Amino acid sequence: MRVQKSAFTLIELLVVIAIIAILAAILFPVFARAKESAKKTTCTSNLRQIGMAFTLYVGDYDDHLPDRRDLKSTSEGGYRPWTNWPPSDPRGGWINEPLSPYKAKGTFTCPSTEGLFKADPQITQNGVNYWFWRFDQIADPVPLDNGWGKSPEQLVADLQTAASPFIGIPEGQSDVELAVDPYFPRTVPSIPAAKRGKAIHFGGRNRLFLDTHVKFFRDPRTE
Repeated sequence: MRVQKSAFTLIELLVVIAIIAILAAILFPVFARAKESAKKTTCTSNLRQIGMAFTLYVGDYDDHLPDRRDLKSTSEGGYRPWTNWPPSDPRGGWINEPLSPYKAKGTFTCPSTEGLFKADPQITQNGVNYWFWRFDQIADPVPLDNGWGKSPEQLVADLQTAASPFIGIPEGQSDVELAVDPYFPRTVPSIPAAKRGKAIHFGGRNRLFLDTHVKFFRDPRTE
C-alpha cells in the first residue's frame, strides 16, 4: 500500500506568510515601544545619579554648586558654536571634571541618543548629551537664572527674584530644573526644520530637579 505524503500547497504557504507578516506588523511597534520605554527608564536612572553626584559635590564644597565657567568656555567646540537657538549654551561638557570623583561619568549619555542627536555638536559635548539650563551662560557676575557657585537655596531665591516668564517662579528646589535631555520645540522659528519638534524621547523629556527627583514632562511642542 502506497502512503501519500502530505505537504503544504502554494495557497496554504502564502496564507501562512501573510499571517506572519500581519503579526509582525502588529508586534514590531510593540517591541519598539518596549525597547524605548526601557531606554527612557535608563535615562531616568542616569539623571538621578547625576543629581546625587551634584548633591555629594555640594556637601563637599560648603553647600555650593560648582562654578566652572572656565570649563564652560573652553570645552569641546567652545561656547555656543552656533547662530540659531538657543541664545545661550546649555550643553554639559564642563561637568566631567567637577563630578568625576563621584562616579557619575558613565551616566552622562541618554541611551536613546541616536540618529539626529548622536553627533550633533549642539547637543553632545565631551561625551555629555544632557542639557543644564541653570549653567548655560558665562557672564560675570553670574546671572540670576544661573547657579554657578551658588548654594541651592541662593539659586532658588535668585530665580524668584528674576521672575522669568520662561522659567517660572519656583517655590523650592523641587521646582528648579537642573538637567534635561535635549529637545527642539516646534514653536521656535530659528530652529532648523530638520530639528524642529524633535526630542530624544517621544512626546517630551526627562527632567532632573535640584532636589534630585526626576520627572517625565510631556511637551506638545515635540513629536
